Amino acid sequence: MEIIEGKALQISDAIISCQLDGKGGLIAIDDNEVIHCDRPCWLHLNYTHRESAEWLSSTPLIPDNVRDALGGDSLRPRVNRLGDGTMITLRSVNLNSESRPDQLVVIRVFINGKIIVSTRRRKVFAIDEVLTDLQNGNGPTDGGSWLVELCEALNDDTSEFIEQLHDKIIDLEDAVVDQQVPARGELALIRKQLIVMRRYMAPQRDVYARLASERLPWMSDDDRRRMQDIADRLGRGLDDLDACVARTAVLADEITSVLADAMNRRTYTMSLMAMIFLPATFLTGLFGVNLGGIPGGGWSYGFPLFCLLLLVLGAGVAWWLRKRNWL
Repeated sequence: MEIIEGKALQISDAIISCQLDGKGGLIAIDDNEVIHCDRPCWLHLNYTHRESAEWLSSTPLIPDNVRDALGGDSLRPRVNRLGDGTMITLRSVNLNSESRPDQLVVIRVFINGKIIVSTRRRKVFAIDEVLTDLQNGNGPTDGGSWLVELCEALNDDTSEFIEQLHDKIIDLEDAVVDQQVPARGELALIRKQLIVMRRYMAPQRDVYARLASERLPWMSDDDRRRMQDIADRLGRGLDDLDACVARTAVLADEITSVLADAMNRRTYTMSLMAMIFLPATFLTGLFGVNLGGIPGGGWSYGFPLFCLLLLVLGAGVAWWLRKRNWL
């Protein structure tokens, strides 16, 4: 495939359809144009749209074993060599509104240096960053640099989210030190996000490392070096995730300890209060029986004197508890 007719790349519901100009910009594709493949063409599609789905199922520009992969259900990051092309599945932090970042979105890419086909269902903001750079004239110049810039944008979003999780854990640790317990479910959500990120970013790091190590004809040595830097950076992010998971485990134990201490203090306080009022309860129960011969029953000052006795008795018990350092 040395030339492509422009009409073969015309898809009415395509999100992006252009050709890299080799200088950091892009060129719009015309229907009647004959495109030489010295510079790659880029199609970005939503595979749930009807025209895009039909194009993926029928175009001769991609291998048959790629069609299902570009619109399939594969979610785990992976890379497969398919002849002169490469099929790559990557995950991205979800920056869409009304979604949590840990609800990762998927982007699938088939690239062979002459054509780049990327597909998604939910919006991937890293694609917008690559497109913006191309529109400003400082974007990728070929397929290898396009892939590196996409992976770098994905990695930036991932690193920023990991940093946000790290800051949240620090805030929780400070709150627990001040004996403040976080809202119910807050720590569980953070731990879930850490585990989800660890699960998918570990194989994604391996994808980056494999792309950096394989001698792909459409990637230069500089692109491979940059890809290895991306893999190393994500590896450091995974180390941070592991550390954060361990810290949340310690944090959960500390929160349990704080709650147990608070419960013990309340139980201890109630026990002391019961001890203080126990003699008074005994005396009021004794003098409250409906039998004759109760001392002071016919004396007008009997009740005030009895109340004073109860106060003195309660104060005496409190003084004794304080002297024993129980109160």
